[in-house]
Amino acid sequence: MCVGLFVLSSPRLLPESIMSTRRSFLAAAAAAPAVLSMHALPAIGAEPTPDGTAHVLPALPYAADALEPHIDAKTMTIHHSKHHAAYVAGLNKAEEELAKARISGDYALIQHWSKQAAFHGGGHWLHSMFWKVMAPPGRGGGGKPTGKIMAAIVASFGSYDAFTAQFSAAANAVEGSGWALLHYRQSDGKLLILQAENQHKLSSWGSTPILGIDVWEHAYYLTYQNRRADYVKAWWNVVNWAQVEQNLVSLGG
Repeated sequence: MCVGLFVLSSPRLLPESIMSTRRSFLAAAAAAPAVLSMHALPAIGAEPTPDGTAHVLPALPYAADALEPHIDAKTMTIHHSKHHAAYVAGLNKAEEELAKARISGDYALIQHWSKQAAFHGGGHWLHSMFWKVMAPPGRGGGGKPTGKIMAAIVASFGSYDAFTAQFSAAANAVEGSGWALLHYRQSDGKLLILQAENQHKLSSWGSTPILGIDVWEHAYYLTYQNRRADYVKAWWNVVNWAQVEQNLVSLGG
């Protein structure tokens, strides 16, 4: 959310009515980022940390074998307990090192730890969302969306089939490791399909992911080997559209 402010060099020259409006505007602008961070994002991705100091690995919202045959239990177990756990540890380490730099005043490694925070932070947030936007097939997973999310998809892409075709093509075309993501842009209420290299590069400002598929090889290689397109096709059978709609609504869509 972007708010533009015009700073007046001589506020004492303004009438009191304008000064009052200006004070109200500045107060609202200052409060806006807090509203977004506290109410919108945690409902989608990573939850707030219990004590405000350390990020924790969230539990899977279903059993490891619940998404079979589309995603096998061994892949889910390794993906969650090893890969996602590593991103949580990496994010905590990066934030610890940045805190040490602030205390010592030594910023020699600021570029390194900033990149580490972005990489691991992106991995933690996106994976936290990823688990939520899937559900066992026939028990919340799969099928076509309805309600607000379906209306938003049709308004933004013309039809559900056009949306799934573009999203699948984006997922299959990610170079190397990364994600295909459905974003909601609050400025105009549009849905966008974007790619992410790794889990932080090619990020878009002004929009928030509400659905995503992980196309790093660790997400599918045990079952699908190099057949990413088969994995992407199977993944539609476990998409949790109720959660995706909840993500949309949490952002005001």
